[in-house]
Amino acid sequence: MSMKPTSISIGATLAKIGPRARLSVAVAGLLLSVPVQAFLPTPLAVIEPDTLSSVTSASLSESLPSESSIDLSPADFDSVTLSESNNSHSTEQHTQDNVVSASDVTTEQLLSTWRKQVKTDNLAEHTTWRRLLYFYDDKNNAFGKKKTESLVDDSRFFLSENGQYDSHAELNSMLVALAKELTLPPTTNNQQLDGHPNNNDSVLCRFPARVAWLTQQLNIGDVSLSTECPKLDEWMSTLAPEQLSIIFAQEYLDNPLSAFAHTLLRIDSKESVADPSQIQHAHALNYTVDGDPADSFPIYSVKSMIGAYGSLIEIDPYPEKLAKYLQDDERDTWTYRLNLTPSEVQQIMRHVWETKSLKMPYYFTTDNCASEILRLIDVVRPQQSLLSKLPYAVIPSDVIQLLSSKNLLASTAYTPADNTLRQAQLNEIKQQRQQLGYHNSAKQTVSEIKSAQLNPVSSLSADSQRLLKRQIIVSDNNPTDRHPLQLGTIGIGQRGDNDYIDIGVRAGFHDTLDHSSGYPQFFNLEGLAATLRLYDTDDNKPNQPDSVVLQNLTVIRGRSFNPVNSAKKGKTWGASIEATRVNDGSQKDGTDHLVGSVGYETGWSWTFGNPSQGTGEMPPQLCYTFLAGTAQAGRGINKGFRVGAGVNAGCRYQINNQLRAQAELQLPYWYHGSSDASNVRGHYWQPISTLGLQYDIDKKQALRINTNYEWQDRVDSNEDVQLSYRRYF
Repeated sequence: MSMKPTSISIGATLAKIGPRARLSVAVAGLLLSVPVQAFLPTPLAVIEPDTLSSVTSASLSESLPSESSIDLSPADFDSVTLSESNNSHSTEQHTQDNVVSASDVTTEQLLSTWRKQVKTDNLAEHTTWRRLLYFYDDKNNAFGKKKTESLVDDSRFFLSENGQYDSHAELNSMLVALAKELTLPPTTNNQQLDGHPNNNDSVLCRFPARVAWLTQQLNIGDVSLSTECPKLDEWMSTLAPEQLSIIFAQEYLDNPLSAFAHTLLRIDSKESVADPSQIQHAHALNYTVDGDPADSFPIYSVKSMIGAYGSLIEIDPYPEKLAKYLQDDERDTWTYRLNLTPSEVQQIMRHVWETKSLKMPYYFTTDNCASEILRLIDVVRPQQSLLSKLPYAVIPSDVIQLLSSKNLLASTAYTPADNTLRQAQLNEIKQQRQQLGYHNSAKQTVSEIKSAQLNPVSSLSADSQRLLKRQIIVSDNNPTDRHPLQLGTIGIGQRGDNDYIDIGVRAGFHDTLDHSSGYPQFFNLEGLAATLRLYDTDDNKPNQPDSVVLQNLTVIRGRSFNPVNSAKKGKTWGASIEATRVNDGSQKDGTDHLVGSVGYETGWSWTFGNPSQGTGEMPPQLCYTFLAGTAQAGRGINKGFRVGAGVNAGCRYQINNQLRAQAELQLPYWYHGSSDASNVRGHYWQPISTLGLQYDIDKKQALRINTNYEWQDRVDSNEDVQLSYRRYF
């Protein structure tokens, strides 16, 4: 990419020497003999153009002996020829030295002017400059480096040895390198002068975003800033960036690393801007983890969380990436065109060029696909400081909502996944069956429609190079419509004879009773939640609980529902890791105890009811059955552990858009191990029934009723009833 600013303002008396003047001097030097060179002032920098032009051929001839006065014998000819050759080489070298000397003087003049402006405007501390170097003074980062140093520790990213820690030093080194390149003479005879960088190694080619910003800040212009950057030019020509859009691929629980959704950038060329369906002319920029595929999933997850893996910037043809989401994972996508100017788009892509090869630590919750998009926008919109607006955990849906609130989303487009299109067909067939009555051929038709192999309907063309327009009503899963991620609760309730107050908080995400707009249907994933319970105790009664107890601490808990009678593929399963209070049914009048609990369940689910007409949504009602296994350990329970297996079955019913109910029956059979004590059981059934009801006041507020009853005669308190107020923020 050629960088061609048009003017530089330099407050100095140094006369300009253009390429033609330099060439004239070089030619003159080659023609003049050594005695004549004594009449030319040195260094060349003091020659004014007018003075140089006043040196006429007449004045030169006065200084030269005439041709007739030179008497050479044949024997002297060879020695004279050798002498002239040596003199010519000496003259050429002397002229080159003069040019370099002039370049050094001009460099110092430029640096003096620029340094004054840098100091006046305090550019070394400018937000944009520091962000170009990955200094983030206002970034919340629980695991990152100090705010006084760059997040990058790759020396190739800096010109100064101290650039990682000092933005002033890096700016000064950048000015020095830039001034040298601006003042170096052009190469001659396809040979480079000493110190003239290879084009691809030039600061203009290595750091085009920094150069572009400095060019604007320092008003660089008339002096040519043009250089050929073959690699950069080829890269920019291939991408041809005209417009940027953010792509949101919805949450996908069947791949735990995609459970929190994903965002990437779509880079549009002129062709795909003119016709967005021509996605073969677009590219995808994806910031992801460069993990080791040989690692097991638990190790992979932990390393991704703590920054043990590096990050990776992938730039691929957009159709390949979109096909993975729509066809392989079958996830709906949302495309939001970013409200950026053409110059901002170009500057972002220049910065991507500078950073695309960096290997930086990847943190799954803080420095991820979503935070990188905000960081790129922050480079061209320093006044908005988008990264500082989010908490330590940066979630893709939060990024979409933040950009929407800042008016950075110019337009929205929905692209249904393959299973959404099949579900729309299935809904239409079922509606026809209800209207026309059941007939035998309909069963086979339904099975064919549900099958991805037999019914390869897609939003992509057969060659996956174009988007096809499908007649389908948009599903209610636009992330801009969802409730805020974090949740705070306060509830009052009664357990047995004891009243209590619950105070809880949840970092994210969503359970099946929460307001469902903006989320995938039946989405159920909760993480980092805790509840503190304050009891109103009576010391005169036996088996009283502590006045303050930790009721629950959830690390992760979720369920993935893929109903067998829907067009979705995959299994229905669930998993949980938490600390929770349980009643120990092995002992008479057993009280509740805090235990660590790990559970897994797998089973089946079904939908029923009438889906939204014309959409690819499943029917709104859901029933499920799980085969469950759980292991628990804690000091308070019999033998310090218990393992259980059983069945969990329930239904979730959406009464209307604001009211939902869910009922569940758990039938676990627990085993503690054998015991010699006559009043202690080593194994037993402990059925639990639960009922929940939530009413949405608005998108950020709700009321919920929870009740549960333990069908066990050995526990102290069987029933628990609670009313809670829920505030999403």
